[in-house]
Formats: sequence, structure tokens, C-alpha cells
Amino acid sequence: MDSNSVEGGPTVLTDDYDALISTTDFELLKRAWRSEKAAPEILRFESDLINRVREQIQLMEDTVEEKGAAGADPHSLSLYQMDIDRTLFLLRSYLRIRIQKIEKYMFHIQKTDELWNRLSTEEKNFTRRCTDDLKQHLEESVLSKLPENYQSVQKQSVISEEDDMVPEPQQDTFVLCRSKEYLTGIQLEDGPVDDRSKLFEMEAGVLYFICYKSIKALVESGKIDLL
Repeated sequence: MDSNSVEGGPTVLTDDYDALISTTDFELLKRAWRSEKAAPEILRFESDLINRVREQIQLMEDTVEEKGAAGADPHSLSLYQMDIDRTLFLLRSYLRIRIQKIEKYMFHIQKTDELWNRLSTEEKNFTRRCTDDLKQHLEESVLSKLPENYQSVQKQSVISEEDDMVPEPQQDTFVLCRSKEYLTGIQLEDGPVDDRSKLFEMEAGVLYFICYKSIKALVESGKIDLL
């Protein structure tokens, strides 16, 4: 794998983009899993994809059961079961990663509309239960014993202007990514958009090591995959 660096920009790694020609639901789930695992913040829940994958798993399980009852070749059944197991592993890992992010950033997610709207209905219910349970626990075990000015769950004291006790995802994190198409006008640093020295181009199928916040909108739109 060849590597190059762009002055003032991210590290560039060239590679064939084989994923472009693979569009099965398993491959789409693998992409969603990789992006979710690499992103510092929670991404949009892939509801349609997850529903299709769950239906396919159920169909495969029914097939194995029917073929087993009909006395099918055990080797053939084991291949079916391998497909079920690998898909289940990927699905559970994808959901587990999202739950871990919710547990870590629950208060931030709940108060940020952009992130809140990325959750599934079940995840929203889970987030509400988590925040309610944690608030109750902290109030009963710690906060009720502190002076009144320090009894906030989200602020160090009443004089704090922001929720300085709420952890947030670090969007300055650098991530490995790959674009599905040629992209231009990517702003690498904060500043005027018309400053051409801070704009960057991405070739399709090339690996880049770049600050997440520079590409987060492109990740959300599905133009860039994280790896």
C-alpha cells in the first residue's frame, strides 16, 4: 500500500475500493459497523438495513430448521449456520457499540437534537431510562449531601454557564476514511470558507487519515465510509 502526505492536510493512503461493488445487506451492515466503531459520536441508526438483516436472519434460521427436519446434509446446514452466526455477530456488535456510546454520552445526546434524532425509538427509551436512573442514583447517594449550589448533575456549580460535567464526543479525533466519489471543498481547519489553502479534495477509493469534524457531514450523508 502506497502512502503520501499532503502538506497542511491529512495523510493519504491509496488502496482499491472493493466495497464499491459489494452492495449486499451483509456488506452494508459491515460498512455501518465499521463507521460506527470509528466515529467518535453516535451516527444515524440504519433502521431499514437493520430491519432487513433481522428478517434475513429469521429466514435463514427457518431454512436451517426445515432442512434439518428433512434430513439435509449436515455440511450444507453448517454453511447456513456459519452465515447466520457471522451476521448475528456483526449485528450484535453494531448495536453494542451504539449502546456503549449512549451510556457514555447520554446527557449530551439527550440535549443535542442532531444526535437525539439519530437514535432508534428503542435507543431513545433506553437513553431516558439511563439518565433518569443515573440522576436518581447521584441525587440519593452524593448530591443531596452537598451544598445546594453543587447539587446539579450536569454542572459543577450553579454559576457554571455550561453543562461542564457532561462528557462530549471528541470531534477533533483523527479517523481513517474512504470516499465513495470525488469530493472537493472539504475544509480542514476552522476559518473562512473562501480560504482555498484550507480546502481539500478527496479522490474516490483513496484512504485518508483526517480530522473527523472536517468530514462529519459527509459521513452522515453516506458519501464517506469510516474504517
